[in-house]
Amino acid sequence: MKLQLLWPLLLLPLPLLVWRLLPAAKAQRAALYTPFLPRLRSLARAETATSTPPRLRMLLAWILWLALLLACCRPVLLGDPVEISTSGRDLLLAVDISGSMDERDMILERRPIRRIDMVKHVLSEFIERRRGDRIGLVLFGDHAYLQAPLTYDTETVKQLLLEAQLGFAGQKTAIGDAIGVSLKRLLERPAQSRTLILLTDGVNNAGSVSPLEAGALAAEQGVKIYTIGIGSEQHRRGSMFGQSLRRNLAADLDERKLKKIAQQSYGKYFRATSPEQLESIYRTLDQLEPVEQAAQSFRPVKELFYWPLGVALIIALTALAWPLLSRAMPLAARKVPS
Repeated sequence: MKLQLLWPLLLLPLPLLVWRLLPAAKAQRAALYTPFLPRLRSLARAETATSTPPRLRMLLAWILWLALLLACCRPVLLGDPVEISTSGRDLLLAVDISGSMDERDMILERRPIRRIDMVKHVLSEFIERRRGDRIGLVLFGDHAYLQAPLTYDTETVKQLLLEAQLGFAGQKTAIGDAIGVSLKRLLERPAQSRTLILLTDGVNNAGSVSPLEAGALAAEQGVKIYTIGIGSEQHRRGSMFGQSLRRNLAADLDERKLKKIAQQSYGKYFRATSPEQLESIYRTLDQLEPVEQAAQSFRPVKELFYWPLGVALIIALTALAWPLLSRAMPLAARKVPS
């Protein structure tokens, strides 16, 4: 047994200090003469005989006070340590929020949506399925920054992703910087569980780090990178003369470098031209083998404060009911025929 609080024990001598320091109550004498005084004295002696002895009352009072203090100390019973083996992955998500992610070339529920909205829609479901994994979030445009560190709190990571707005990090795309920022965080984790999932729809045109150099450094440190190219192959757009023009959006995506980054880090490159394809990609990523993490242990705790509190309650109720019981006992004896 363990006491969570010890300071209530300092109040143990408080009743003794009150009894020593406070003046005693003055006895009041009867001011009226009663002709039936002997009868009252006999009743008083009978009540004294049936009342609790002073020493017993003092002992019960101390037991009551000690029980209350023990309840305030919150005693607990600690069980044997229980080990929980945890398995999971450290997944860092790097999401492109550059200006090109505003392109409406994705179809969801028969209506065109922006690329970033498609990524949020599908990626949020992917995060929800990552129970037991540490998830982190990196957002990048002209620059890359860590939005959420690696954490088991997937709900917070999902909320931060949904709140991400285009243009916060600039209009260009710094893929190399995004890999560098992610690599810095993943190096703090065990080598066999470092995984980066990078989503972009453009070509590296900003930042101070080359994507291939960052990818090579990631491969040296055992970080596996999965790259995902976002955007449809072609997009129809009406002209001012009423004609339908086709635009090749695949030309804006540097697939060669994304494939090279994934290849040199023993990852894989995926092409997502629709929400269904992106969902299929995430389900493929779900097949990653989980890595056994260090076992966690805890000791079950059982509260015991109600035991001393129950003892104090029983003593208090007995002290309140005892005068009534002591008075009822002589009356009951009188009614019994001799």
